[in-house]
Amino acid sequence: MKATIIYDNTTIRADLIADWGFACYIETGRNKILFDTGGNGKILLQNMRSLDINLYKIDTVFISHNHFDHIGGLSAFLNENPDVTLYAPNSLRGIKHAKKVILIEQAQKLEDGLYTTGELEGIEQSMAVQTEKGLVLVVGCSHPDMANILSAASQFGDIYAIIGGLHGFDQYDLFEEFQLICPAHCTQHKAEIKNIYPGKYIEGGVGKMIEL
Repeated sequence: MKATIIYDNTTIRADLIADWGFACYIETGRNKILFDTGGNGKILLQNMRSLDINLYKIDTVFISHNHFDHIGGLSAFLNENPDVTLYAPNSLRGIKHAKKVILIEQAQKLEDGLYTTGELEGIEQSMAVQTEKGLVLVVGCSHPDMANILSAASQFGDIYAIIGGLHGFDQYDLFEEFQLICPAHCTQHKAEIKNIYPGKYIEGGVGKMIEL
């Protein structure tokens, strides 16, 4: 599995554009997945071009929640590539142009090696990807209680890593068993997480690639 952050508040390269929001491109043995779409379609597509990501090969879109900084680039992407299966939380309606839209309520297996926590607390779903080392949990903003997110994901296996926005998360002991922690976007306590888990912490930002 390879994950590339393509939309974030910070960037690791001068030719990439930072902006408030989050999106991650994930390649597995079966799928090429766009997780969230950031807040601006032009920025999303420009960063994908700069990172040599072929948007026309993406077959799956996963939307975590209905906030502008995660769905703002969706229309622009679908205008270019509507030939995708799109997994959206049940609260997000009115999606147009996607070949297939599946609204998610409950935790479930989506495809081999790909899982959702379900839409927790009526606001957000997270995605889990199976790797040889364990599950990689990709989160948008972690609006639901982190304990609930981890409980829902853990039914599909042991969590190896977490990538994405953690908002005001400060229950640091919940990450003790994780081997990789990559906070991004809205995470408020990056310094504290890095201080507690220096050997597991990876700084995010547009252009960051994580390969497992």
